[in-house]
Amino acid sequence: MSAWRQLRRDPRAIGGAAVVLAIVIAAVGAPLLARANPIALDLVERLRPPSAAHWLGTDGEGRDVWARLIYGARISLAVGCISQAIAVGLGVTMGLLAGYYGRWVDEIIMRLADVTLAFPTLLLLIAMVAALQPSLVVVFATVGFVGWAGMARLVRGQTLVVRDLEYVQAIRALGARDRRLLWRHVLPNVIAPVIVAATLGIAGAIMAEAALSFLGLGVQPPTPSWGAMIADGRDLDQLRHAPWTSLAPGLAIGAAVLAFNLLGDALRDALDPRYGGSSRAGQ
Repeated sequence: MSAWRQLRRDPRAIGGAAVVLAIVIAAVGAPLLARANPIALDLVERLRPPSAAHWLGTDGEGRDVWARLIYGARISLAVGCISQAIAVGLGVTMGLLAGYYGRWVDEIIMRLADVTLAFPTLLLLIAMVAALQPSLVVVFATVGFVGWAGMARLVRGQTLVVRDLEYVQAIRALGARDRRLLWRHVLPNVIAPVIVAATLGIAGAIMAEAALSFLGLGVQPPTPSWGAMIADGRDLDQLRHAPWTSLAPGLAIGAAVLAFNLLGDALRDALDPRYGGSSRAGQ
């Protein structure tokens, strides 16, 4: 309850949660809020400036930018949440096994994590997506897989501390099975930093999806995506005469990433006494 009270008083948590909630509402209520078909072409209306008919103008194909922005929120949220679910599932499992059993299990898992972390994230994503057929499912899987290594190292470090606590040793001495010990007693004590890392990871996943879509390796047309919208408006003449085509999705990406980062920072301060204590002392 103390963590919840701190979050309610933290302006970063309030601001970040408000923006995230707005994006969720936009994504869920897209059919009601869009006001137009996001993939309908109308060359007569191409590159129209913002107006009462088109709140954020139209793009080079005559598609309503507001409608595409609203529907694009669905893709960004889906990629962020599903890819982080994959990363958390793999990372937590691998981290628990490495930290609890140690020895050769730890060695193998950590070397795999080192290999994954050795490659620049974006280059690894591009290579993996290019090797497969670009699609939404491939983006989910690749972004999630790339994120498992950092999560595994985080959980491993926490598990190394928890496994040597007296109550864990006592439960083990009573004959509890390793599986029960890991999931019922060790995991609840390492979950707080996982929640923080996952929240921050959603922001990174949104950026990764936007980068892949900008390069044509993410969500494929005509599905609206914020990264693809920026790519559609990157022509120099279009940027000069119709900046809204790229400015709107760029601002949406920036707002979403900032919101999840603020929320993650606030969660870190609330759930970790070391950060929370130092923050309150500083105030």
